[in-house]
Amino acid sequence: MLKQLPDYPWDQMVPFATQARQHADGIVDLSIGSPVDATPDVVQRALRSATDAHAYPQTVGTPALQRAIIAWYARRRGVDGLQPQNVLPTIGSKELVALMPFMLGLGEGDTIVHPRAAYPTYAIGAAIAGATAVASDDPAEWPESTKLIWLNSPGNPDGRVLPVEALRAAVARARELDAVIVSDECYAELGWDAPWNTEPIPSILDPRVIEGDRRNVVAIYSLSKQSNMAGYRAAFAAGCSGVLERLLTVRKHAGLMLPAPLQAAMIAALGDDQHVALQKEHYRARRETLRPALEQAGFHIDRSEAGLYLWATEGRPAWESIGRLAARGILAGPGPFYGDVYPEHVRFSLTATDERIAAAAARLHS
Repeated sequence: MLKQLPDYPWDQMVPFATQARQHADGIVDLSIGSPVDATPDVVQRALRSATDAHAYPQTVGTPALQRAIIAWYARRRGVDGLQPQNVLPTIGSKELVALMPFMLGLGEGDTIVHPRAAYPTYAIGAAIAGATAVASDDPAEWPESTKLIWLNSPGNPDGRVLPVEALRAAVARARELDAVIVSDECYAELGWDAPWNTEPIPSILDPRVIEGDRRNVVAIYSLSKQSNMAGYRAAFAAGCSGVLERLLTVRKHAGLMLPAPLQAAMIAALGDDQHVALQKEHYRARRETLRPALEQAGFHIDRSEAGLYLWATEGRPAWESIGRLAARGILAGPGPFYGDVYPEHVRFSLTATDERIAAAAARLHS
């Protein structure tokens, strides 16, 4: 049974956004991480060339898209051996996160575990299915009733990366519980601090983690961040063929299929690494401008070793920080939106133009 859903949290930000817009130089919106840079030409060209889409698209994805996802995992994530039955395109990753518990048949009496600092849709997915959400980062704490485990590496909002050892421990506990474990890895191309400035961020499908056994293990990825394709709603899942087969069956019945032109755009994005490297440099420059400005303004940066955000606190209630920032024309994300355990943290997104990031830094210095 669908549990009562909370109000959409970002509605609480309306008065702060209104205040920030009163700044003489306009608002600097560092709240929701929506890309501001152009979608790469290689992607736009592929979309335009595929607009003669008279037939229904395949829910499972075209063979060309399946091959592109498989090749991308081998090239960028160090994951070999995937077959077409091990990959599945989705209409963005948020709908998959929200609907996966329902699609897996979870409900009353089942527990869904998610990180302590967490993207709120993990808990929303539990509510949609009528299951119970538990926030925990310690596998030893996961209860026997656990049927689905969400990992998020790099994390939103905190940028935390789970190394191979942590991923292996989580998978081992999931196997003890006979639970499905899913790693949300949408920021995996954006590593900043050592060792992730030189080493690839590991996937849960890494052979060092699963040792050849994909049973009940799934990774999900989105092209929204690496390729500025948030408006395309282009994402995919990979891993256990049994889990993906169940998701595919539900999606076929529900008509949850990615439009054919968008599948063509995904193929182009997955096959071109150059635009990803260029976009990462844009975010690196913005991060190198914003981080020292926040620190000089009295914020302490926690974690944030990867991803699109700086997770910070100035040692006061988050809503006070949000108000103080809005008075300077800066909008950020309150830590309480990401769980009950970080009442003093604020999330700053790097998804603003160079000019707006520079404006935020100048205001923080003043």
